[in-house]
Amino acid sequence: MLNQLESQAQEQGLMLRLQVRRPLGLWSLRLVVARPIEDARLQLLGEMKGWAYANQNGLQLDTMRVLPSAPAGIGDLIWAATMAWALEVTPCTRARLLAIHDNDHQHQRLVRYFKRRGFTSVREVDAALWDLPLRMVWGGAGVLMCGDCEVVLNKAKHRWTLRHNEYQSAA
Repeated sequence: MLNQLESQAQEQGLMLRLQVRRPLGLWSLRLVVARPIEDARLQLLGEMKGWAYANQNGLQLDTMRVLPSAPAGIGDLIWAATMAWALEVTPCTRARLLAIHDNDHQHQRLVRYFKRRGFTSVREVDAALWDLPLRMVWGGAGVLMCGDCEVVLNKAKHRWTLRHNEYQSAA
């Protein structure tokens, strides 16, 4: 699946690249989507950062960013490629993330966005002593959310495929 996504991205003039490291028995991931611009330079359109432990619940997602000027579907490509990587390379079948609570409006948008992607709310991470490790990992308070990698992959792949087919029809 990951090779297929990379090929589809390339057909649209995009580069999908993964940087994976294995420090201390975990996988460290940085996935980027970029497009070439003049003189062998690249314009970063979006990225996902995370890490994975060697168990099925081990995919931890930290940063998901898409530039406002990025073409439609870049976020879907990033989600699909991240989940495909997790399922193909790691034993992970579930992913976790924290919908940070910086302000009420933005927090509500994040929770809604992640739910549409296939994540469900698990619990609030706040000021309790037992929340300290999670706050240190993700850098703040918010809602801890989990998702099945296969479900998130299928939703993102479906949306990406629609965008890719639109691109193919227009080309």
